[in-house]
Amino acid sequence: MSNATQSLAGTRITSLLDANSFVEIGKSVTARSTDFNMTEKKAPSDGVITGYGVIDGNLVYVYSQDVSVLNGTVGEMHAKKISSLYDLAMKTGAPVIGLIDCAGMRLQEATDALEAFGSIYLKQTLASGMIPQITAVFGTCGGGMAIIPALTDFTFMEEKKGKMFVNTPNALEGNHVEKCDTSAASFQSEETGLIDRTGSESEILGWIRQLIGFLPSNFEDNDSYDECTDDLNRVCGDIAACAGDTVLALSRIADNNIFFETGSAYGKDVVTGFLRLNGATVGAVANRQEIYGEDGTKTEEFDGTLSARGARKAAGFVKFCDAFDIPVLTLTNVTGFKATVCNEKMMAKSVGELVHAFADATVPKVNVIIGKAYGTAYVAMNSKAIGADYVYAWDNAEIGMMDASLAAKIMYPGEEASVLNEKAAEYRELQSGVGSAAARGYVDTVIAPEETRKYVIGAFEMLFTKREDRPSKKHSAV
Repeated sequence: MSNATQSLAGTRITSLLDANSFVEIGKSVTARSTDFNMTEKKAPSDGVITGYGVIDGNLVYVYSQDVSVLNGTVGEMHAKKISSLYDLAMKTGAPVIGLIDCAGMRLQEATDALEAFGSIYLKQTLASGMIPQITAVFGTCGGGMAIIPALTDFTFMEEKKGKMFVNTPNALEGNHVEKCDTSAASFQSEETGLIDRTGSESEILGWIRQLIGFLPSNFEDNDSYDECTDDLNRVCGDIAACAGDTVLALSRIADNNIFFETGSAYGKDVVTGFLRLNGATVGAVANRQEIYGEDGTKTEEFDGTLSARGARKAAGFVKFCDAFDIPVLTLTNVTGFKATVCNEKMMAKSVGELVHAFADATVPKVNVIIGKAYGTAYVAMNSKAIGADYVYAWDNAEIGMMDASLAAKIMYPGEEASVLNEKAAEYRELQSGVGSAAARGYVDTVIAPEETRKYVIGAFEMLFTKREDRPSKKHSAV
């Protein structure tokens, strides 16, 4: 067992893992460079503690950068220790967790450090889709170090001391840190989408423990099942009132009402995260129109459209779920695409990525239409047309090209209100009603909202042994 728990880096590891479970690897490794009087500077463990332990009995590999040793800078041996940890993790099929607190690359080691740094990128890329990768930024994560969280699956950031940047705020033309702190946790979570959650150090360590419980150890061994202590047929009596804030709706469906949200501050019109259904982990993607605080008051409201950021967030999440054989549930309630200049810059590309992610995924996919499902935005949200295995719709759902009133105005321009109202009602019955979609086979079953949990569990149970072959190719180019 390691006694490397006196430093802050070591304390973070012991706080993260089960008690007395950490075993340190490479404790005696130190810098071998002698340039610029490096021999006179002590570098225990070369500034990074590496090893393995367990979280709720699940094996994980951890590295934690020690800012008290050469400011946590990444040198040759520092990087090699992390690369070696990845090698072990890939051999044994277990997640890697990186706790980052680093002043950047070690200038005294120059090209040796650069070469070793690149080896971390390589290992992360090879591990992608093979084992889950999680990072947490507690201090500085700048320059090339910022690429490391970008290559992992989930990233958390300390809300006050955490700093992440490729270029510092003051290095950006026309900017300074007081004007726009592009390194701050708020910017990185809200604007870049790279950070899943921000909070205190203790909150982050708790979130990582919770997330590990939802995830399989690797892409082959899905050990993320848990005993279900909830009623499989539980009625979700108030779920219809939660259609606007689907974080609440998903918690109503989930075992014991536990839903773990990811990417919570980015693309807020779309919700992504994990829940359990009959003990099995399921990834969830849902449209969102409202956000309610813990006190029950509405804090934000959206217009019911799908934004480019929301589509991009959902696409990345679905790809992760497919890579690790995690079934996907969608709650669809969308009226179209967000119409702003900012969104239009990336809308087609982002929605294309979302469509590709759903269409390419071979895991079980279940869609529940809980409100309006209009136009191509509905098609992109895991519709049967792009590969959903089973589609439910609440009995009050609307499915069609567009709102019936707008359709009537387009088809009968210049007509008086009474005619437009009549035609809108006719269009709603013939084209937008849930019964019409079910009659055409686009919806498999129409259900009452309160019965959503039992029907969704039933669908995933039925799809448990799903197998689906795709055309042979190296990989997709999107």
